[in-house]
Amino acid sequence: MQSLRVLFLLLFTTLITACHSDRPETTPASDVQTGTARGCYECALTAFEADSVLVGEQLVQQAIRLAAGEDDLHTLYLAQLRLAESLAWGNSAAALSMAKQALATYERRPDSERNHIIILDCIGTYASQLAFNEDGSFDEALSFTHRAYELALASQDSLGTEQVCQTLTSLANIYWAMEESTLALGYARQAEGCAPADLLMGVQQVLARCLVSCDSLSAAEAVYRRMCPGDDLKASYIVQGNLAKLALCRHDLEAAEEAIDSAFSHAEDLYFQALQLKDDYYQTALEQQRDNERLRYQTALQRRTLWGGSAAALLVACVVAYVVRERLRAIEQRRLFDARLHQQELQLREQETLAQREQLRQRDGVIHFLKDFILQRSEVIRKLERSSERHIALTPHEWNEVERTLDAIDGERFARLRQHYHNLREEDFQLCILTRLRLTNRAIGNIYGVSISAVQHRKLKIKKEVFGENDPETSFEQVLDNL
Repeated sequence: MQSLRVLFLLLFTTLITACHSDRPETTPASDVQTGTARGCYECALTAFEADSVLVGEQLVQQAIRLAAGEDDLHTLYLAQLRLAESLAWGNSAAALSMAKQALATYERRPDSERNHIIILDCIGTYASQLAFNEDGSFDEALSFTHRAYELALASQDSLGTEQVCQTLTSLANIYWAMEESTLALGYARQAEGCAPADLLMGVQQVLARCLVSCDSLSAAEAVYRRMCPGDDLKASYIVQGNLAKLALCRHDLEAAEEAIDSAFSHAEDLYFQALQLKDDYYQTALEQQRDNERLRYQTALQRRTLWGGSAAALLVACVVAYVVRERLRAIEQRRLFDARLHQQELQLREQETLAQREQLRQRDGVIHFLKDFILQRSEVIRKLERSSERHIALTPHEWNEVERTLDAIDGERFARLRQHYHNLREEDFQLCILTRLRLTNRAIGNIYGVSISAVQHRKLKIKKEVFGENDPETSFEQVLDNL
Protein backbone atom coordinates (compact mmCIF):
# COMPACT_ATOMS: atom_id res chain seq x y z
CA MET A 1 0.00 0.00 0.00
CA GLN A 2 2.93 2.35 0.80
CA SER A 3 4.45 1.78 -2.66
CA LEU A 4 1.02 2.50 -4.20
CA ARG A 5 0.93 5.85 -2.39
CA VAL A 6 4.42 6.72 -3.62
CA LEU A 7 3.45 5.78 -7.18
CA PHE A 8 0.28 7.87 -6.97
CA LEU A 9 2.22 10.90 -5.73
CA LEU A 10 4.69 10.50 -8.60
CA LEU A 11 1.87 10.25 -11.11
CA PHE A 12 0.06 13.21 -9.51
CA THR A 13 3.24 15.26 -9.98
CA THR A 14 3.34 14.19 -13.63
CA LEU A 15 -0.33 15.12 -14.02
CA ILE A 16 0.19 18.60 -12.55
CA THR A 17 3.24 19.33 -14.70
CA ALA A 18 2.01 17.71 -17.93
CA CYS A 19 -1.77 18.13 -18.01
CA HIS A 20 -1.92 21.49 -16.18
CA SER A 21 1.22 23.06 -17.61
CA ASP A 22 -0.99 25.60 -19.35
CA ARG A 23 -2.03 28.61 -17.34
CA PRO A 24 -5.49 30.19 -17.20
CA GLU A 25 -6.00 32.94 -19.72
CA THR A 26 -4.92 36.35 -18.45
CA THR A 27 -5.40 39.82 -19.83
CA PRO A 28 -2.23 41.05 -21.63
CA ALA A 29 -0.48 43.93 -19.88
CA SER A 30 2.02 46.15 -21.63
CA ASP A 31 3.50 47.53 -18.42
CA VAL A 32 3.33 45.80 -15.02
CA GLN A 33 2.78 47.97 -11.96
CA THR A 34 3.65 46.19 -8.71
CA GLY A 35 1.34 48.50 -6.77
CA THR A 36 -1.69 46.88 -8.42
CA ALA A 37 -3.18 43.42 -8.05
CA ARG A 38 -2.27 42.56 -11.64
CA GLY A 39 1.32 43.72 -11.11
CA CYS A 40 1.73 41.60 -7.95
CA TYR A 41 0.27 38.58 -9.75
CA GLU A 42 2.74 38.94 -12.65
CA CYS A 43 5.65 39.26 -10.18
CA ALA A 44 4.41 36.15 -8.35
CA LEU A 45 4.40 34.14 -11.60
CA THR A 46 7.98 35.30 -12.25
CA ALA A 47 9.01 34.19 -8.75
CA PHE A 48 7.40 30.75 -9.20
CA GLU A 49 9.17 30.28 -12.52
CA ALA A 50 12.48 31.06 -10.74
CA ASP A 51 11.64 28.39 -8.06
CA SER A 52 11.21 31.09 -5.39
CA VAL A 53 8.15 29.39 -3.91
CA LEU A 54 8.02 31.34 -0.64
CA VAL A 55 8.37 34.70 -2.38
CA GLY A 56 5.83 33.63 -5.00
CA GLU A 57 3.28 32.64 -2.34
CA GLN A 58 3.75 35.95 -0.50
CA LEU A 59 3.30 37.92 -3.71
CA VAL A 60 0.24 35.97 -4.82
CA GLN A 61 -1.36 36.44 -1.36
CA GLN A 62 -0.72 40.18 -1.67
CA ALA A 63 -2.26 40.08 -5.15
CA ILE A 64 -5.36 38.41 -3.67
CA ARG A 65 -5.72 41.17 -1.07
CA LEU A 66 -5.23 43.95 -3.63
CA ALA A 67 -7.63 42.36 -6.14
CA ALA A 68 -10.33 42.09 -3.46
CA GLY A 69 -9.90 45.78 -2.68
CA GLU A 70 -9.86 46.80 -6.38
CA ASP A 71 -12.84 44.55 -7.25
CA ASP A 72 -10.65 42.93 -9.93
CA LEU A 73 -12.38 39.53 -9.96
CA HIS A 74 -10.39 38.26 -12.97
CA THR A 75 -7.01 38.71 -11.25
CA LEU A 76 -8.52 37.53 -7.94
CA TYR A 77 -9.56 34.08 -9.12
CA LEU A 78 -6.34 33.64 -11.15
CA ALA A 79 -4.26 34.40 -8.03
CA GLN A 80 -6.39 32.09 -5.87
CA LEU A 81 -5.99 29.26 -8.39
CA ARG A 82 -2.21 29.77 -8.57
CA LEU A 83 -1.92 29.75 -4.76
CA ALA A 84 -3.95 26.54 -4.67
CA GLU A 85 -1.50 24.97 -7.14
CA SER A 86 1.42 25.94 -4.88
CA LEU A 87 -0.31 24.62 -1.75
CA ALA A 88 -1.13 21.30 -3.43
CA TRP A 89 2.42 19.99 -2.94
CA GLY A 90 2.13 19.91 0.85
CA ASN A 91 -1.47 20.56 1.89
CA SER A 92 -4.19 19.03 -0.28
CA ALA A 93 -7.02 20.27 1.97
CA ALA A 94 -5.82 23.91 1.80
CA ALA A 95 -5.34 23.62 -1.97
CA LEU A 96 -8.88 22.26 -2.39
CA SER A 97 -10.35 25.05 -0.24
CA MET A 98 -8.46 27.76 -2.17
CA ALA A 99 -9.52 26.28 -5.53
CA LYS A 100 -13.17 26.35 -4.41
CA GLN A 101 -12.73 30.02 -3.50
CA ALA A 102 -11.37 30.62 -7.00
CA LEU A 103 -14.47 28.91 -8.47
CA ALA A 104 -16.79 31.07 -6.34
CA THR A 105 -14.93 34.21 -7.44
CA TYR A 106 -15.11 33.19 -11.12
CA GLU A 107 -18.86 32.47 -10.94
CA ARG A 108 -19.48 36.02 -9.66
CA ARG A 109 -18.29 37.37 -13.02
CA PRO A 110 -17.54 34.64 -15.63
CA ASP A 111 -15.18 35.75 -18.39
CA SER A 112 -13.56 32.67 -20.00
CA GLU A 113 -15.02 29.22 -20.51
CA ARG A 114 -11.50 27.79 -20.74
CA ASN A 115 -10.64 29.13 -17.28
CA HIS A 116 -13.89 27.71 -15.92
CA ILE A 117 -12.92 24.24 -17.16
CA ILE A 118 -9.40 24.54 -15.72
CA ILE A 119 -10.74 25.56 -12.28
CA LEU A 120 -13.21 22.66 -12.15
CA ASP A 121 -10.49 20.22 -13.30
CA CYS A 122 -8.07 21.51 -10.64
CA ILE A 123 -10.72 21.14 -7.91
CA GLY A 124 -11.32 17.55 -9.03
CA THR A 125 -7.57 16.81 -8.97
CA TYR A 126 -7.04 18.31 -5.50
CA ALA A 127 -10.13 16.50 -4.16
CA SER A 128 -8.84 13.17 -5.53
CA GLN A 129 -5.41 13.78 -3.98
CA LEU A 130 -7.05 14.51 -0.60
CA ALA A 131 -9.28 11.44 -0.86
CA PHE A 132 -6.31 9.23 -1.76
CA ASN A 133 -4.14 10.53 1.12
CA GLU A 134 -6.92 10.15 3.71
CA ASP A 135 -8.59 7.01 2.27
CA GLY A 136 -11.75 9.02 1.76
CA SER A 137 -14.48 9.15 -0.89
CA PHE A 138 -13.73 10.20 -4.46
CA ASP A 139 -17.32 11.35 -5.13
CA GLU A 140 -16.52 15.07 -4.90
CA ALA A 141 -13.50 14.66 -7.19
CA LEU A 142 -15.59 12.80 -9.78
CA SER A 143 -18.40 15.38 -9.56
CA PHE A 144 -16.16 18.37 -10.33
CA THR A 145 -14.10 16.56 -12.96
CA HIS A 146 -17.23 15.32 -14.81
CA ARG A 147 -18.53 18.92 -14.82
CA ALA A 148 -15.25 20.03 -16.33
CA TYR A 149 -15.43 17.25 -18.94
CA GLU A 150 -19.00 18.15 -19.93
CA LEU A 151 -18.08 21.83 -20.33
CA ALA A 152 -15.01 20.86 -22.39
CA LEU A 153 -17.18 18.72 -24.70
CA ALA A 154 -19.70 21.54 -25.10
CA SER A 155 -16.93 24.05 -25.91
CA GLN A 156 -14.89 21.73 -28.13
CA ASP A 157 -15.72 23.67 -31.31
CA SER A 158 -14.31 26.93 -29.92
CA LEU A 159 -11.57 25.67 -27.57
CA GLY A 160 -10.36 22.57 -29.42
CA THR A 161 -9.59 19.16 -27.94
CA GLU A 162 -6.96 20.25 -25.40
CA GLN A 163 -9.41 20.73 -22.53
CA VAL A 164 -11.24 17.50 -23.41
CA CYS A 165 -7.91 15.61 -23.29
CA GLN A 166 -7.00 17.08 -19.90
CA THR A 167 -10.35 16.28 -18.28
CA LEU A 168 -10.31 12.74 -19.68
CA THR A 169 -6.79 12.28 -18.27
CA SER A 170 -7.97 13.53 -14.88
CA LEU A 171 -10.88 11.06 -14.92
CA ALA A 172 -8.50 8.24 -15.82
CA ASN A 173 -6.23 9.11 -12.87
CA ILE A 174 -9.16 9.32 -10.44
CA TYR A 175 -10.61 5.95 -11.50
CA TRP A 176 -7.11 4.43 -11.36
CA ALA A 177 -6.75 5.68 -7.77
CA MET A 178 -10.17 4.12 -7.04
CA GLU A 179 -8.77 0.84 -8.49
CA GLU A 180 -11.40 0.96 -11.25
CA SER A 181 -8.79 -0.07 -13.84
CA THR A 182 -11.21 -0.81 -16.67
CA LEU A 183 -12.91 2.60 -16.46
CA ALA A 184 -9.54 4.29 -16.07
CA LEU A 185 -8.23 2.50 -19.19
CA GLY A 186 -11.27 3.61 -21.21
CA TYR A 187 -10.83 7.27 -20.31
CA ALA A 188 -7.07 7.05 -20.96
CA ARG A 189 -7.64 5.63 -24.45
CA GLN A 190 -10.13 8.44 -25.21
CA ALA A 191 -7.59 11.01 -23.97
CA GLU A 192 -4.87 9.54 -26.23
CA GLY A 193 -7.21 9.72 -29.20
CA CYS A 194 -7.70 13.49 -28.86
CA ALA A 195 -4.39 14.50 -27.26
CA PRO A 196 -2.41 17.32 -28.92
CA ALA A 197 1.34 16.90 -29.39
CA ASP A 198 2.36 18.77 -26.22
CA LEU A 199 0.12 16.61 -23.99
CA LEU A 200 0.63 13.24 -25.71
CA MET A 201 3.53 12.01 -23.55
CA GLY A 202 1.72 12.69 -20.26
CA VAL A 203 -1.43 10.98 -21.55
CA GLN A 204 0.62 7.96 -22.71
CA GLN A 205 2.15 7.62 -19.23
CA VAL A 206 -1.34 7.48 -17.73
CA LEU A 207 -2.46 4.99 -20.43
CA ALA A 208 0.54 2.71 -19.82
CA ARG A 209 -0.09 2.77 -16.06
CA CYS A 210 -3.73 1.79 -16.61
CA LEU A 211 -2.65 -1.07 -18.95
CA VAL A 212 -0.26 -2.36 -16.27
CA SER A 213 -3.14 -2.29 -13.76
CA CYS A 214 -5.19 -4.39 -16.24
CA ASP A 215 -2.25 -6.84 -16.64
CA SER A 216 -1.80 -5.85 -20.31
CA LEU A 217 1.97 -5.75 -20.03
CA SER A 218 2.69 -6.07 -23.76
CA ALA A 219 0.31 -3.25 -24.59
CA ALA A 220 1.87 -1.11 -21.84
CA GLU A 221 5.35 -1.83 -23.22
CA ALA A 222 4.17 -0.83 -26.71
CA VAL A 223 2.86 2.46 -25.32
CA TYR A 224 6.16 3.19 -23.53
CA ARG A 225 8.12 2.43 -26.69
CA ARG A 226 5.88 4.82 -28.69
CA MET A 227 6.79 7.63 -26.34
CA CYS A 228 9.43 10.02 -27.67
CA PRO A 229 10.96 11.92 -24.71
CA GLY A 230 13.69 13.45 -26.88
CA ASP A 231 16.09 15.58 -24.80
CA ASP A 232 13.92 15.39 -21.68
CA LEU A 233 16.16 13.35 -19.33
CA LYS A 234 13.50 13.01 -16.66
CA ALA A 235 10.96 11.62 -19.12
CA SER A 236 13.58 9.29 -20.61
CA TYR A 237 14.43 8.00 -17.13
CA ILE A 238 10.73 7.36 -16.38
CA VAL A 239 10.24 5.50 -19.69
CA GLN A 240 13.33 3.30 -19.30
CA GLY A 241 12.57 2.60 -15.64
CA ASN A 242 9.04 1.45 -16.47
CA LEU A 243 10.32 -0.70 -19.34
CA ALA A 244 12.72 -2.35 -16.88
CA LYS A 245 9.85 -3.01 -14.46
CA LEU A 246 7.78 -4.57 -17.27
CA ALA A 247 10.71 -6.76 -18.33
CA LEU A 248 11.14 -7.99 -14.75
CA CYS A 249 7.43 -8.75 -14.59
CA ARG A 250 7.77 -10.89 -17.74
CA HIS A 251 11.03 -12.43 -16.43
CA ASP A 252 12.89 -11.12 -19.49
CA LEU A 253 16.25 -10.57 -17.82
CA GLU A 254 18.09 -9.44 -20.94
CA ALA A 255 15.53 -6.78 -21.77
CA ALA A 256 15.39 -5.79 -18.11
CA GLU A 257 19.18 -5.41 -17.96
CA GLU A 258 19.17 -3.31 -21.11
CA ALA A 259 16.36 -1.12 -19.81
CA ILE A 260 18.06 -0.75 -16.40
CA ASP A 261 21.33 0.24 -18.05
CA SER A 262 19.52 2.82 -20.13
CA ALA A 263 17.66 4.06 -17.05
CA PHE A 264 20.89 4.35 -15.06
CA SER A 265 22.48 6.18 -17.98
CA HIS A 266 19.67 8.72 -17.92
CA ALA A 267 19.88 8.86 -14.12
CA GLU A 268 23.61 9.58 -14.39
CA ASP A 269 22.87 12.37 -16.84
CA LEU A 270 20.27 13.69 -14.45
CA TYR A 271 22.85 13.52 -11.61
CA PHE A 272 25.44 15.49 -13.57
CA GLN A 273 22.76 17.94 -14.62
CA ALA A 274 21.80 18.36 -10.96
CA LEU A 275 25.48 18.93 -10.07
CA GLN A 276 25.68 21.59 -12.75
CA LEU A 277 22.52 23.23 -11.40
CA LYS A 278 23.96 23.04 -7.87
CA ASP A 279 27.19 24.69 -9.04
CA ASP A 280 25.20 27.38 -10.79
CA TYR A 281 23.17 27.86 -7.63
CA TYR A 282 26.29 28.32 -5.47
CA GLN A 283 27.79 30.69 -8.02
CA THR A 284 24.57 32.67 -7.98
CA ALA A 285 24.47 32.61 -4.17
CA LEU A 286 28.10 33.80 -3.98
CA GLU A 287 27.37 36.60 -6.43
CA GLN A 288 24.28 37.49 -4.44
CA GLN A 289 26.35 37.57 -1.23
CA ARG A 290 28.82 39.94 -2.88
CA ASP A 291 25.98 42.11 -4.05
CA ASN A 292 24.57 42.14 -0.52
CA GLU A 293 27.95 43.21 0.93
CA ARG A 294 28.22 45.97 -1.66
CA LEU A 295 24.66 46.99 -0.91
CA ARG A 296 25.35 47.13 2.86
CA TYR A 297 28.42 49.30 2.24
CA GLN A 298 26.43 51.60 -0.02
CA THR A 299 23.67 51.74 2.59
CA ALA A 300 26.11 52.72 5.34
CA LEU A 301 27.68 55.35 3.08
CA GLN A 302 24.26 56.68 2.18
CA ARG A 303 23.30 56.76 5.88
CA ARG A 304 26.36 58.86 6.75
CA THR A 305 25.70 61.09 3.76
CA LEU A 306 22.09 61.40 4.85
CA TRP A 307 23.05 62.47 8.39
CA GLY A 308 25.52 65.05 7.05
CA GLY A 309 23.02 66.29 4.53
CA SER A 310 20.31 66.46 7.21
CA ALA A 311 22.52 68.56 9.46
CA ALA A 312 23.36 70.91 6.58
CA ALA A 313 19.72 71.06 5.58
CA LEU A 314 18.74 71.87 9.19
CA LEU A 315 21.25 74.72 9.31
CA VAL A 316 20.04 76.07 5.98
CA ALA A 317 16.45 75.71 7.18
CA CYS A 318 17.23 77.77 10.31
CA VAL A 319 18.83 80.53 8.23
CA VAL A 320 15.95 80.50 5.79
CA ALA A 321 13.43 80.57 8.67
CA TYR A 322 15.16 83.64 10.16
CA VAL A 323 15.24 85.41 6.80
CA VAL A 324 11.62 84.50 6.12
CA ARG A 325 10.55 85.71 9.56
CA GLU A 326 12.26 89.09 9.05
CA ARG A 327 10.77 89.29 5.59
CA LEU A 328 7.30 88.52 6.93
CA ARG A 329 7.73 91.17 9.62
CA ALA A 330 8.63 93.74 6.98
CA ILE A 331 5.70 92.64 4.84
CA GLU A 332 3.37 92.95 7.86
CA GLN A 333 4.59 96.49 8.59
CA ARG A 334 4.13 97.39 4.96
CA ARG A 335 0.65 95.89 5.02
CA LEU A 336 -0.32 97.93 8.10
CA PHE A 337 1.01 101.11 6.47
CA ASP A 338 -0.92 100.36 3.29
CA ALA A 339 -4.05 99.61 5.34
CA ARG A 340 -3.82 102.98 7.12
CA LEU A 341 -3.21 104.72 3.80
CA HIS A 342 -6.17 102.90 2.26
CA GLN A 343 -8.37 103.88 5.22
CA GLN A 344 -7.44 107.52 4.73
CA GLU A 345 -8.22 107.27 1.02
CA LEU A 346 -11.60 105.73 1.84
CA GLN A 347 -12.39 108.55 4.23
CA LEU A 348 -11.46 111.13 1.60
CA ARG A 349 -13.60 109.36 -0.99
CA GLU A 350 -16.50 109.18 1.45
CA GLN A 351 -16.23 112.92 2.11
CA GLU A 352 -16.11 113.59 -1.64
CA THR A 353 -19.17 111.37 -2.13
CA LEU A 354 -21.10 113.21 0.55
CA ALA A 355 -20.18 116.55 -1.01
CA GLN A 356 -21.29 115.33 -4.45
CA ARG A 357 -24.59 114.08 -2.99
CA GLU A 358 -25.18 117.45 -1.39
CA GLN A 359 -24.43 119.18 -4.69
CA LEU A 360 -26.85 116.85 -6.49
CA ARG A 361 -29.52 117.45 -3.88
CA GLN A 362 -29.12 121.20 -4.25
CA ARG A 363 -29.18 120.90 -8.06
CA ASP A 364 -32.35 118.77 -7.90
CA GLY A 365 -33.93 121.39 -5.67
CA VAL A 366 -33.06 124.09 -8.18
CA ILE A 367 -34.44 121.97 -11.03
CA HIS A 368 -37.71 121.33 -9.20
CA PHE A 369 -37.96 125.02 -8.40
CA LEU A 370 -37.40 125.92 -12.04
CA LYS A 371 -39.96 123.33 -13.21
CA ASP A 372 -42.56 124.65 -10.79
CA PHE A 373 -41.73 128.21 -11.81
CA ILE A 374 -42.18 127.32 -15.48
CA LEU A 375 -45.48 125.61 -14.76
CA GLN A 376 -46.67 128.57 -12.77
CA ARG A 377 -45.75 130.90 -15.63
CA SER A 378 -47.91 128.92 -18.09
CA GLU A 379 -51.19 130.72 -18.56
CA VAL A 380 -53.10 127.58 -19.58
CA ILE A 381 -51.83 125.62 -16.54
CA ARG A 382 -52.86 128.42 -14.22
CA LYS A 383 -56.25 128.35 -15.92
CA LEU A 384 -56.56 124.62 -15.18
CA GLU A 385 -55.56 125.06 -11.55
CA ARG A 386 -57.99 127.95 -11.04
CA SER A 387 -60.86 126.16 -12.80
CA SER A 388 -60.45 122.77 -11.09
CA GLU A 389 -63.84 123.22 -9.41
CA ARG A 390 -65.84 123.52 -12.61
CA HIS A 391 -65.95 122.16 -16.12
CA ILE A 392 -63.56 123.82 -18.55
CA ALA A 393 -62.76 123.38 -22.20
CA LEU A 394 -59.31 123.94 -23.72
CA THR A 395 -58.68 124.61 -27.34
CA PRO A 396 -56.30 122.34 -29.28
CA HIS A 397 -53.77 125.16 -29.26
CA GLU A 398 -53.92 125.33 -25.45
CA TRP A 399 -53.50 121.57 -25.13
CA ASN A 400 -50.47 121.81 -27.45
CA GLU A 401 -49.04 124.59 -25.29
CA VAL A 402 -49.41 122.44 -22.15
CA GLU A 403 -47.84 119.44 -23.90
CA ARG A 404 -44.87 121.46 -25.18
CA THR A 405 -44.33 122.92 -21.71
CA LEU A 406 -44.32 119.49 -20.06
CA ASP A 407 -42.04 118.06 -22.78
CA ALA A 408 -39.60 120.88 -22.18
CA ILE A 409 -39.61 120.09 -18.47
CA ASP A 410 -39.64 116.24 -18.65
CA GLY A 411 -37.33 115.68 -21.60
CA GLU A 412 -39.86 115.02 -24.39
CA ARG A 413 -41.87 112.56 -22.26
CA PHE A 414 -45.19 113.05 -24.07
CA ALA A 415 -43.57 113.13 -27.50
CA ARG A 416 -42.17 109.64 -26.84
CA LEU A 417 -45.52 108.61 -25.45
CA ARG A 418 -47.21 109.56 -28.75
CA GLN A 419 -44.50 107.78 -30.71
CA HIS A 420 -44.65 104.42 -28.88
CA TYR A 421 -48.38 104.16 -27.97
CA HIS A 422 -50.40 104.76 -31.15
CA ASN A 423 -53.54 103.21 -29.64
CA LEU A 424 -53.68 105.96 -26.99
CA ARG A 425 -56.72 108.15 -27.72
CA GLU A 426 -56.58 111.94 -27.49
CA GLU A 427 -58.83 112.13 -24.40
CA ASP A 428 -56.67 109.44 -22.73
CA PHE A 429 -53.59 111.45 -23.68
CA GLN A 430 -55.14 114.55 -22.10
CA LEU A 431 -55.90 112.51 -18.94
CA CYS A 432 -52.19 111.62 -18.79
CA ILE A 433 -51.32 115.36 -19.06
CA LEU A 434 -53.70 116.28 -16.22
CA THR A 435 -52.27 113.47 -14.07
CA ARG A 436 -48.73 114.74 -14.76
CA LEU A 437 -49.83 118.20 -13.54
CA ARG A 438 -50.53 116.45 -10.17
CA LEU A 439 -54.25 117.26 -10.28
CA THR A 440 -56.32 115.08 -7.95
CA ASN A 441 -58.98 112.69 -9.17
CA ARG A 442 -61.61 114.99 -7.64
CA ALA A 443 -60.23 117.99 -9.56
CA ILE A 444 -60.12 115.99 -12.82
CA GLY A 445 -63.68 114.75 -12.20
CA ASN A 446 -64.87 118.34 -11.60
CA ILE A 447 -63.15 119.48 -14.78
CA TYR A 448 -64.86 116.78 -16.89
CA GLY A 449 -68.05 116.68 -14.88
CA VAL A 450 -67.70 112.97 -13.90
CA SER A 451 -67.34 111.08 -10.63
CA ILE A 452 -64.07 110.19 -8.92
CA SER A 453 -64.71 106.46 -9.50
CA ALA A 454 -65.11 107.11 -13.21
CA VAL A 455 -61.71 108.82 -13.31
CA GLN A 456 -60.14 105.94 -11.37
CA HIS A 457 -61.75 103.39 -13.66
CA ARG A 458 -60.45 105.19 -16.75
CA LYS A 459 -56.93 105.36 -15.32
CA LEU A 460 -56.99 101.63 -14.47
CA LYS A 461 -58.18 100.75 -17.98
CA ILE A 462 -55.43 102.83 -19.62
CA LYS A 463 -52.81 101.27 -17.29
CA LYS A 464 -53.79 97.70 -18.22
CA GLU A 465 -54.84 97.97 -21.87
CA VAL A 466 -52.40 100.60 -23.13
CA PHE A 467 -49.33 100.31 -20.88
CA GLY A 468 -49.74 96.59 -20.05
CA GLU A 469 -49.24 97.05 -16.28
CA ASN A 470 -51.25 94.51 -14.21
CA ASP A 471 -49.61 95.01 -10.84
CA PRO A 472 -52.29 96.47 -8.50
CA GLU A 473 -49.56 97.90 -6.25
CA THR A 474 -48.32 100.18 -9.07
CA SER A 475 -50.37 103.38 -9.46
CA PHE A 476 -51.18 105.17 -12.69
CA GLU A 477 -48.94 108.09 -11.63
CA GLN A 478 -45.98 105.69 -11.08
CA VAL A 479 -46.52 104.18 -14.53
CA LEU A 480 -46.32 107.66 -16.10
CA ASP A 481 -43.19 108.52 -14.09
CA ASN A 482 -41.51 105.26 -15.19
CA LEU A 483 -42.35 105.98 -18.82
